[in-house]
Amino acid sequence: MRSALPVTGAHRRLVLAVAIDTLGTGTWIPVSLLYFLRGTRLPLVEVGLALTVASLVALPMTALAGQCVDRYGAKRVLQAGNVLQFAGFAAHPFADSFAGVTLVTGLAAVGRTCFWTSFGPLVAAASPPGERERWFGFLGAVRNAGFAVGALVGGAAAGADTFAAHQAVVLLNALSFGVAFCAMARVPAAAGPPRRARGGGWRTVLRDRGYRWLLGCAFCHAMAGMTLAVAVPVYVVTRLGLPGWLSGAVLVVNTLLIAVAQGRVVTALTGAVRSRVLVAGAVLSTGSYALFWAAGTTGAVVGAVLVLAAAVVCTLGEMTADPVLDALAAETPPEALRGRYLAAFQLSTSTAGALAPALHTWLLGAGNTLMWGVLGAIALTGAACCAGMRRELPRAGTRITNGAEAG
Repeated sequence: MRSALPVTGAHRRLVLAVAIDTLGTGTWIPVSLLYFLRGTRLPLVEVGLALTVASLVALPMTALAGQCVDRYGAKRVLQAGNVLQFAGFAAHPFADSFAGVTLVTGLAAVGRTCFWTSFGPLVAAASPPGERERWFGFLGAVRNAGFAVGALVGGAAAGADTFAAHQAVVLLNALSFGVAFCAMARVPAAAGPPRRARGGGWRTVLRDRGYRWLLGCAFCHAMAGMTLAVAVPVYVVTRLGLPGWLSGAVLVVNTLLIAVAQGRVVTALTGAVRSRVLVAGAVLSTGSYALFWAAGTTGAVVGAVLVLAAAVVCTLGEMTADPVLDALAAETPPEALRGRYLAAFQLSTSTAGALAPALHTWLLGAGNTLMWGVLGAIALTGAACCAGMRRELPRAGTRITNGAEAG
């Protein structure tokens, strides 16, 4: 078990900061809509619109955050994200109008953008070359564990019949970002802000053909990765007529597998070529879609078994591809432009996350065969991007070592 984990050493506080951040966020998600519905006079439609506007405003801030990472260093930008999220949640009790809700949630959303845009560069600086799949896999498991525990706490608060429980979640969430900021203060700043590279900037990022293939692969993978959270719960209940607890079980299986087995999966990939691993992840995702489709052609008992099996296969695809994509995205760019490159990577996955609900809900009404066929085509398009990536991105053809490179 120990061999599946990286040696955190001086970066234990980075792990702690990530755990605290995701714990707070996981606690807030189940309460978010209820909090504003009970704490303001706004109807559900206006609350939902305010949250959407806040997310859309934060999306283009990814580019600015990446630029700041290159100029000021990842640690400072990540801590700025902590401060913005602390301020946003601390101001939640004072929001009682559409503009107020949009403002405080927008502030927190911008802070979240700063945090995750700087996260990749910080991990890349903290982890030695050759061990980055292991580091990204480990921190992905920490994030899932934090979300899971937070969701349990938030779910209990959401079910409470008192607004005071919701207020407590908001204040504890704000406090979590303050604690994460303090934990990050003791994290080594690694190499600090790199010197500017001549001829650098966004033009260099946009002209990098190999990285464009990587962004295409990441977009397709993220779009496919939203399936379990967005499409499957509705599919299980409305299309298959299976009990609602099964849709919750799918998410539990996904979260627990990643939290418990991610390190072992990364260790098992030692020696594999990175581009081939990404193709394997896409094939696993496509195979899970075939199982989900097959669940609609059988009886209830067999259908339930197929749904759970599909959830396992889909999660394996996620655990296979995620650390490799993160590692390639982080170590491919020149150090002086790592912030901008990873901002582009973050923007590709965030855009997929924003588009996925609309696509998935449309597909749910288009029939089972078309739905799973389209999602499978998206996953395989991501696999096809690996051919161009292999040609244009030399690191895509290297093998996973899970050991620090010499010299």
